[in-house]
Amino acid sequence: MSASNRPRISDIARKLGVSTATVSRALSGNGYVREALATRIRSTAIDMNYALPGAAPGQKALIVSSQEAMIDFKRSQFTMYVLEGVRERADVQEIDLQTEIYTANEGFDTLRSAALQEDVIGLLLVTVDDTVLEVVRDLGVPAVMVNGDDPEMCLSSVTPCNRSAAMLATRHLMRQGHRRILFLNRPGRRTITRRLEGWRDALGDAHDPDLVIDVADWTAEAAAARIAEVLQSGLQFTGIVAAGDILAAGAIQALQAAKLSVPNDISVIGIDGLPQGQYMSPALTSVRIPMQAVGALSLDLLVDTAKLRKAGVQMPARRIELACELLHRASAGPVPPHKAR
Repeated sequence: MSASNRPRISDIARKLGVSTATVSRALSGNGYVREALATRIRSTAIDMNYALPGAAPGQKALIVSSQEAMIDFKRSQFTMYVLEGVRERADVQEIDLQTEIYTANEGFDTLRSAALQEDVIGLLLVTVDDTVLEVVRDLGVPAVMVNGDDPEMCLSSVTPCNRSAAMLATRHLMRQGHRRILFLNRPGRRTITRRLEGWRDALGDAHDPDLVIDVADWTAEAAAARIAEVLQSGLQFTGIVAAGDILAAGAIQALQAAKLSVPNDISVIGIDGLPQGQYMSPALTSVRIPMQAVGALSLDLLVDTAKLRKAGVQMPARRIELACELLHRASAGPVPPHKAR
């Protein structure tokens, strides 16, 4: 982006209908602005790719990820969109991104060495396991978990509110009369555990543990095979909340192969909001996760943490959760009349 095309404070002020002085105070933190308005200004600045104060031009941020997460594009579309958000923010703040890939069977000497380089602002942790978390905690360098959370709250994190995302999906079906709602689960990640918790929150005491169906892999094929097994078992349900859009796509395949109509017989909702969902038949109802915003805010939080650290300010770790949005499409509808209570 050329300097002439970059957004200015006046552009943000014009979009929000406030003064440039108000925007300047909100972005710099120098002077009082109501908290709600300051949050709105900062969010708009990020959406417009305005370089927030505190950027460190010419320095590096290190993306730390497993080899599996970075090369398995079939299962990692979500991660790719998050990383696109990181890259866009890095470009506008003139921060170099460097990727450090690790594998489970090797040591972390290379990671330690890279993280402690003088020109490294800090680390962005993407799809890492608990072993890596322990290593990074001990390094004592600025670090932010991207689309994840540190259960010990030693490291800051930015994530969608996965729990409320699943609650949105489940309550959408409940408002249309569904009570037997299956949760199509891919266990193994804390983010997905939060989605399972949201399904339970929505159903309360009425949730049925037998309706939590685990899938062996993050593929439509694995989800389709599992739903086909469930249909053969005779388990009764009228709706499906899938832990991810790719699992929802597989569920629809299996239902249609069994000559069941979506949504007239069984409704299906995904969670992710991947763009291809709108082109499915029927178009996939989904909860849209602000994937690129997760990446952008992760880098902003890392830069802010590094700036405070350099100034001698030790802030507690922060966990930022972003709201999600239900996308109403054709794959979810009212409970079939003959199955309504």
